[in-house]
Parts: sequence; structure tokens; C-alpha cells
Amino acid sequence: MANDWNDAIIEEFRRNAGIVGGRFEGIPILLLHHQGARSGTWRVNPLAYQPLEGGGWAVFGSKGGAPTDPDWIHNLRANPRARIEVGTETHEVSARIAEGEERDRIWTRQKEQVPGFASYEERTPREIPVVILQVADAAAA
Repeated sequence: MANDWNDAIIEEFRRNAGIVGGRFEGIPILLLHHQGARSGTWRVNPLAYQPLEGGGWAVFGSKGGAPTDPDWIHNLRANPRARIEVGTETHEVSARIAEGEERDRIWTRQKEQVPGFASYEERTPREIPVVILQVADAAAA
């Protein structure tokens, strides 16, 4: 069922040059292509993102406030090289988990911009991961 839901969002995203409506109206969405940690299979997840000052994007492992991290977090920890679609552009990226002040600053801003994220935080005892995605060449520099 989750795959059907994601597939519909992915289709809408691509049909509308990166714009998704409904409950995601006005929320920036990107498509994260990541490789399975065990299977090696490439998967795609639509995710809310925050553009970062100086370049890059932040995505959030909220999983709707579930008690466990989404699978894509585990996959990025094992295989930090990924690809994203933002609007009509595609970028090869490198992922890392934000920590400390950097994580807190980005997470606070996300909750201010998209208040639904605050409710996810209230539903779970875990710290919701904030993942930084940087263009792969820029991350290596």
C-alpha cells in the first residue's frame, strides 16, 4: 500500500515538474534514489526537503512519527551515494547525518516552515534524523 501511495506521488511529481498537490501543496518535495543496504536494489522515495544555505538539501527521517527510522535512512548509512530529482533536475549526491547544532538549526527551521513535522516529533521517542544531501562533486571537494 505504501508503494502505491509513493508511486502516485512520484508520478505526480514527474508529471508536474516537481510540484505535488493535495496534502503536500506548497511543500518542497524531492525524489531520493537510494540503494538497498543488503539487496543493492535501487529504490525511490518522495521526501519533503529544505534547501540549505550554501547549497545542498536537507531531508528528514520522520516516517510520520513512527518509532523506527525509515528504511532509506539505513540504506543511506550503508550507501551514502545517491541521486535526487529536484524539480526537473537530477543530481548525484552524497548523504550524511547532521548532528549537534547543525541538526538542531535545520530541524527547528523545518518545523517552523512545515508545522506538521513538529507533530511527528511529538509522536516518537527517537530523535528524527536530519540528512544532508550535497552534490557529490562538491561533497568530495
